[in-house]
Amino acid sequence: VRAVFESLARVLRGGETVILESTSPTGTTREMAERVQELRPDLVVDGVGDDAVAARASAPATEAVYVAYAPERVLPGRIVAELHTNDRIVGGLSSEAAERAAALYRSFCLGEVVSTTAPTAELVKLSENAFRDVNIAFANELSLIADAEGVDVYELIRLANRHPRVTILQPGPGVGGHCIAIDPWFIVQRNPGLARLVRSAREVNDSKPHWVVEKLGVALGKFVGSGVRPRVALLGLTFKPNVDDVRQSPALEIVRLAAHRFPGVSFVAIDPHVRELPADLKAAENVMLDSGPALVRDADVVVLLVAHREFAELREAIGPDTEVLDVTGMWHG
Repeated sequence: VRAVFESLARVLRGGETVILESTSPTGTTREMAERVQELRPDLVVDGVGDDAVAARASAPATEAVYVAYAPERVLPGRIVAELHTNDRIVGGLSSEAAERAAALYRSFCLGEVVSTTAPTAELVKLSENAFRDVNIAFANELSLIADAEGVDVYELIRLANRHPRVTILQPGPGVGGHCIAIDPWFIVQRNPGLARLVRSAREVNDSKPHWVVEKLGVALGKFVGSGVRPRVALLGLTFKPNVDDVRQSPALEIVRLAAHRFPGVSFVAIDPHVRELPADLKAAENVMLDSGPALVRDADVVVLLVAHREFAELREAIGPDTEVLDVTGMWHG
């Protein structure tokens, strides 16, 4: 982001509206605008420092540069549609900057465009993803507690959600992607003594892949000392169902951890949306990639990590002697 603003600073002439969309810590928009002002003292960056007002008064013909923040609110797989239909929050370093940026988004957005300050818009985006992370963490923590108590977590959640004011999410292998797994840390970084719940949620979700590997270890226990090299099918590598994105994927982290912890096990990662293993997994001699789910028939243990639609009916193809670990809930019930 800094590099982009420094590049823009070289070509700005005045009159432009510069909009930052990248999810950023609170204060980033102002910091970038101040950097532009530092690099281009001949320009007036509206809303930056007390000198801006004086500069405009002494040189009224100088047209300012306006800087605003408008975070993306899109779902992978629906980006183009949601750019058009979702509400947008637009925050400016000045009211004029906010209104100029809002006018741009109103020209193509069907959703409502709401103006505010840049720090508010920055924290709104971080809060949206932290809210989701906290709720996922609650479900993931429940799955650990239910397992320790011998309770079916999916039945537990189904029954709890019969309460009219309770909506618990489904647990999973962790949290991935380039938003929810990262953005809450921006809040923690800026407010380490205050963001205690946000930090705890991140720690719960980051620890879930390790718990899954522990459960896999239990399933592999029966092969210890048997002389048999067990075969494990790991279904899914992406960070969420039905996409090809592996960024920050908890499923990928589980494969990494399992391959390292159980070198005597043969792992096949099966994902119809992934064409090749990430570079750090290619070095693992006990991991191969396949796109076809038929290999589950030969597996001693099957671990469902991502609820791709292609895996929905696969449970019936798994033999009765195969250990099954479903951490998505797709095959539950």
